[in-house]
Amino acid sequence: MRFDVITLFPEMFAALSGPGITGRAFKQQLWELGLWNPRDFTHDVHRTVDDRPYGGGPGMVMLADPLEQAVEAARAQRPQSAPVMLMSPTGKRFDQAMAERLLHGGGAILVCGRYEGVDQRFIERCVSDEVSMGDFVLSGGEIPAMAIMDSVIRLLPGALNDADSAKQDSFNESLTGLLDSPHYTRPENYKEQMVPSELLSGHHAKIAVWRRQQSLALTWRRRPDLLRRAREAGLLSKADEKFLATLGATPD
Repeated sequence: MRFDVITLFPEMFAALSGPGITGRAFKQQLWELGLWNPRDFTHDVHRTVDDRPYGGGPGMVMLADPLEQAVEAARAQRPQSAPVMLMSPTGKRFDQAMAERLLHGGGAILVCGRYEGVDQRFIERCVSDEVSMGDFVLSGGEIPAMAIMDSVIRLLPGALNDADSAKQDSFNESLTGLLDSPHYTRPENYKEQMVPSELLSGHHAKIAVWRRQQSLALTWRRRPDLLRRAREAGLLSKADEKFLATLGATPD
């Protein structure tokens, strides 16, 4: 697994090779990181990477040439081809299915935009995917790129102490794509709030049913779009639908 990142702020990515799951996986050599600063591919004394937009308007636009040269340098260092993904508020919403595709594809080249935007000609020449974290605007693409990397790295075999942890995550498409159920740990009584009795029963089948029902209920309340998608994909059982009916969550 290898990620190459095109960024004006490569120092930000030290966080991923430091503490935590991604840092441990990095030390185990489960993934590699290449950092490419577009300023290193400029040829003027000011190392210019942006200019005023044609047609006027606020802000500055990142130049196509330094970005393209950085992408080409990254491609030359990779053992295999990879998608070039531009972090963009106009891109497709990133989700768990995309993370799993990157996992099986060996990573990606991630381009972190800054300023008002990126020259469209670079996008048309070099970018295979534009990706968004959601309907909000950030100062640059570095944080979204790190989020994408984290979501993929934790899926690598050996990255998590418990191999089943990733399988049980919310949005795991290989299961149902539903939200995860609530979690509890010691003590049993925390400020007069008790752990649900089902989790203390030691009855594995009852615990599985409780978790499934909690997952269904939480998804219905918070992300009905995910519940609808699970229904359309045929991922809900008759028992699931019977329980949802008690909540009033019947199919449209």
